[in-house]
Amino acid sequence: MFEFKVHQEVSCVAKGSGHFFSRLGAMVAYQGNFKAEKLLLGPNEQQGVLSAMMGLAARKFTGENMPLMKVSGNGLYYMAHQARHVSIITLQPGQSIAVESENLLAFTDDCKYSVRFIAVGIASQKGLFTSELTAVGKSPQVVITTDGNPIILETPCAADPDAIVCWTGRDPAVRSDVSWKTFIGQSSGESYYFEFNTPGDIVIVQPAERPSGIRVGID
Repeated sequence: MFEFKVHQEVSCVAKGSGHFFSRLGAMVAYQGNFKAEKLLLGPNEQQGVLSAMMGLAARKFTGENMPLMKVSGNGLYYMAHQARHVSIITLQPGQSIAVESENLLAFTDDCKYSVRFIAVGIASQKGLFTSELTAVGKSPQVVITTDGNPIILETPCAADPDAIVCWTGRDPAVRSDVSWKTFIGQSSGESYYFEFNTPGDIVIVQPAERPSGIRVGID
């Protein structure tokens, strides 16, 4: 069993033995004996080929297909991503957390990894889907990265969809403040936001926004 701990704010160290999952290329150093293998079909490979293929198809279709590694061995394994701030979230039994794939660094083997439909992202680069991790074991941990020190909020609250990193509990409602002022350049610049209304959940945002708006391209 591995336990994750933050190391100097911008890296994470996994200590123990067994295996866990991390984003491809996350390793920066290790002490001990480790083997890392890229997962062609994702973490659901251990649940059977059919389940793994369905999970892969869902992630590719939704754009939440972050390349993952299965890391096996024992000792200390250090991970980081572009010197981003690292935070560790410990889930309660049966609890789920929605995480943007670009902010996911690693998770223990007692987390179930899947894709979640949220259907509120058309106003931003957030997308209609997000990654979901559900606690299915005794010591589930999820490691996230943020562009700067994270802002941790307890619901109810509202947040910019382009700054959202993850949340527990129910999915947010989308609210808009679009009026005639928007079309003459007099809007506040915060025309769309996510509203979390269920008390007692956690929302984490980063102090940096993703590029907003809908992108259209022709290959």
